[in-house]
Amino acid sequence: MSKSLFYFLILLALTMYACTQPKSKDNYHDDAFGKFTAQMVNDFLKLNPSWAMSIGLHDNDDILEIVTPKVREQKMAQYALWKDSLQQYPDSTLSPANRMDKVMLINYFDSYKWYSEVLKSHEWNPAEYNVGESFDIVLNNTAKSVNERLEIILKRLKQVPAYYENAISSIHKPTREHIQLAILQNDGSKYIFQKLIIDSLNNATISQAVKEDINLQLKHAIIAIDGYIEYLKKLSAQSSTDAFRDFRIGKELFEQKFKYDIQSSYKAEEIYHIALQRKAEIQKQMRALTHQLWPKYFTNTPEPNDSLKSVAMMIEALSRSHCHRDSFLQTIQKQIPELEKFINDKNLIYLDRSKPLVVRQTPPYMEGGGAGASINDPGPFNKNGKTYYNVSLLTHYTPQQAESYLREYNDYILQILNIHEAIPGHYTQLVYANQSPSLVKSIFGNGAMIEGWAVYGERMMLEEGYGNQSPELWLMYYKWHLRSVMNTILDYSIQCLNMTEEEAKRLMTQEAFQQQAEADGKWKRATLTQVQLCSYFTGFTEIYALREKLKMRQGTNFNLKKYHEQFLSYGSAPIPLISNVML
Repeated sequence: MSKSLFYFLILLALTMYACTQPKSKDNYHDDAFGKFTAQMVNDFLKLNPSWAMSIGLHDNDDILEIVTPKVREQKMAQYALWKDSLQQYPDSTLSPANRMDKVMLINYFDSYKWYSEVLKSHEWNPAEYNVGESFDIVLNNTAKSVNERLEIILKRLKQVPAYYENAISSIHKPTREHIQLAILQNDGSKYIFQKLIIDSLNNATISQAVKEDINLQLKHAIIAIDGYIEYLKKLSAQSSTDAFRDFRIGKELFEQKFKYDIQSSYKAEEIYHIALQRKAEIQKQMRALTHQLWPKYFTNTPEPNDSLKSVAMMIEALSRSHCHRDSFLQTIQKQIPELEKFINDKNLIYLDRSKPLVVRQTPPYMEGGGAGASINDPGPFNKNGKTYYNVSLLTHYTPQQAESYLREYNDYILQILNIHEAIPGHYTQLVYANQSPSLVKSIFGNGAMIEGWAVYGERMMLEEGYGNQSPELWLMYYKWHLRSVMNTILDYSIQCLNMTEEEAKRLMTQEAFQQQAEADGKWKRATLTQVQLCSYFTGFTEIYALREKLKMRQGTNFNLKKYHEQFLSYGSAPIPLISNVML
């Protein structure tokens, strides 16, 4: 054992010992820190009413937040003050849980300043401006009566024109890709004003004068939305390339964004190279499974010498087994209880059945981003609210597009998708996060931890026997997992190495065995986001490594259920921070 390792272990032991001792005057900062952060979070959510609404706090729902340059400067100034105040609490006098909170808060304050002054996506991403979701949240807040909801909606409606005036004045050299997304999603949000609010009006008992006022403000709101859409269409029609910027942010900004968003122990370039290595390992495992299955599915056909071709042929054969396009959502709904039963039978993690999960069609204002499924959780202030599992339907697909999509989400892959999005993936993790005693860990949740947990859950379920060790399911799992790996490779290659659309789609279809519809959607998503696609593989890599380290350290005392529940007890904190405590 090296001297440095020996001293590290001694220090770790002393730290753990100190954390178990009764409080003394030397660690009084924990109480003071707790009071400070509680007040700071309260003030933060008043300063960010849209964020507060999205996590279930509805004290200021009547405010439609309009982030002007002045508002942005005010926020940065306040965040700088809070950051300075946090420095009054030395790490040595804080518990591990509070040290996590301190790191997460400082990272957020620094990242907001970087986003505002360096990345400036508020100037080039018109899709950041859309009022649809916030109005939908108000409409779905069953804690208030229909009449109360409409009172709030009336106040918000009056602010919509100013909201879009600020949007138009903020935009400078946008990307063509984000213009098109903004047009699609803002147009999709109009049904909230043209139908859903009208339906609520018909069920309300408010005065005729208030109804007329709401109808008038609805007209003004729709005019404002249409005006924004028309502005974007005219902008998009410009022929001068100087009017637009490239959707690629480049290596320098990508590394910086990765640091703030992912908060990993790796740098972006490092995880990119790890992903390349993992891709080769997965392809090798897929070749072995294909060789095992070949006689079962290709009795009279010799296996090709080209291993990628043989894997592609096997995947194509298995992908023919899928649900009908019209029963896609219903098939997902039926699989959720099966996942719950397996986890309970195997005693893998506690599932709180009192927290409702609702599978629904993706709302129109959320469509167009390139993801076919997503989760909306109610947040820590509405712990018993509904979690929505959003599923994009295939109603607008041609028969050929629908078949391609369904082959991608075949009977095997669909099970893994439900593990990822629902149980024990996002839905389960977010239920735990909302129960965390630390609001900081819930509110400022880390995307790599959230996505990484969902990817980890896929592997863990199959390791524990889900699917009865079926080689078909394992092969399809590797195909799916290869997509997470490829997300990192694509994200970095497209944004930093100028990978072209043709190169990206060839990589996805020929080396990751994806259907053309999936490759098309992923390219679109990679042009609209940066770094987020890295969160899946980065998070998985660190969570899986943590588990294996603990298994080696604890030996026969290691308990998988205990590991899962302890890991999730830290809310959505960055994985390196959780690892430091658990190790």
